[in-house]
Amino acid sequence: MIINNLTKTILDSLHEGILIINKDGIVIYVNPAYTKGMGVSYDEIVGELLSDVRPGAMLPNVVKTGKKLLRVKRKTKDVEYIVNMTPIKIDGEIAGGISVVLEMTDAYKLAEELKQYNKVINNLQMEIRNAHKAKYFFDDIVAEDIISIRTVNYAKKISKNDLPVHICGETGCGKELYAHSIHNESNRKHGPFVAISCANLDRQLLESELFGYEEGSFTGALKGGKRGLFEVANGGTIFLDEIAEMDYYLQAKLLRVIQEGTIRRIGGTEEIPVDVRVVSATNKSLESMVKEKKFRADLYFRINVFPLFIPPLRERRNDIEDLVRVFMEDIQRKFKRNVEITREALDVLFSYDWPGNVRELKNAVEFAANMTEDFIIDVCHLPKHIQTKARKDISKIINLEDYVKEAEILAIKRALNRFGRTVEGKKKSSEALGISLATLYNKLKKYEIEDTSD
Repeated sequence: MIINNLTKTILDSLHEGILIINKDGIVIYVNPAYTKGMGVSYDEIVGELLSDVRPGAMLPNVVKTGKKLLRVKRKTKDVEYIVNMTPIKIDGEIAGGISVVLEMTDAYKLAEELKQYNKVINNLQMEIRNAHKAKYFFDDIVAEDIISIRTVNYAKKISKNDLPVHICGETGCGKELYAHSIHNESNRKHGPFVAISCANLDRQLLESELFGYEEGSFTGALKGGKRGLFEVANGGTIFLDEIAEMDYYLQAKLLRVIQEGTIRRIGGTEEIPVDVRVVSATNKSLESMVKEKKFRADLYFRINVFPLFIPPLRERRNDIEDLVRVFMEDIQRKFKRNVEITREALDVLFSYDWPGNVRELKNAVEFAANMTEDFIIDVCHLPKHIQTKARKDISKIINLEDYVKEAEILAIKRALNRFGRTVEGKKKSSEALGISLATLYNKLKKYEIEDTSD
């Protein structure tokens, strides 16, 4: 086996140490990196039996057996190194063997660099997860009404699958809440959750946001290009809100992404694989839009694998009182004091038809809380249109004793809210109510009204 001048020049330039023996175990070549690292001269080792100059050398056995040895840790004269040993074959016959030596200091350096690279990658992945994280869970959904309970149970069931989900429901009924919850209940919960409204951007902007673009693909394109939201959502979920507003041209592009599992950036030629679950939502009837040729039928069938209908609030009225309680807890945290609502006000809220659904209910409660001076919401504090449009049958005949009890509780709470719950405040409250202080204390105990002195 002969090493020609070109091969020798190439091997001499390598940073790694190289040693080559022939089939008889005689060293026929070492490069400068090897002699420097091992502390030997060229003349001391070349032409000699490797087993003589390097007792315990393993390369001769590699030549003998024809089996390579990789990543072997060795030590010579206090120098640690890693060596890969491979037989050299010519026309199928073993003609010798080669050792490629990497100093441990280099290996440690590479390992440390790799560690740092992995740290950067992990930090970037963490930033992506934190920036694109679903905020809500099914436990955040108020479901007291039997219709809501069934809706939540169905949504939990379809969450476990990776197939597309299409959420339909009126404005303000909680479609985004369900989208977040589906992601957090799925096997993709540790991946990113990316949401975008298809109604807020024109066709060109929406296309670049969804699919990204290459550098120079259009005027104003960022240097280096930009990743699209499908790439950002890789391994997780993308939520396409108001999908009915998506341009017809983009619908075809979205269909291709769902079918092929790849995206192509604007101005690019490379097909980039993406693993993304698509959850979409709209307050419109896509079936009607398909008939009107405003929405692609093939895309409709692809995204509507698991249809999820969120009933309007007027069809699940038993959720209203619990929703009000949740909203009032938020208000109490904001005001840093107790806020209550009368039975009459709750009856009005229960009777209203809520065209704006949960969002409108929340706005109404917040409005009423800001209208009251004693932090007890009554009918008069609700928005006027709700008072006037609520059904006329809200006034119902109740037991006189219960009516008197509710009126007394309301009057006592209002007095305490005005004068305070200290002893002095209770004295003023009893005077304003026209009862003795002892009677006030008895009623506080009887009606289990919170009696906390400041």
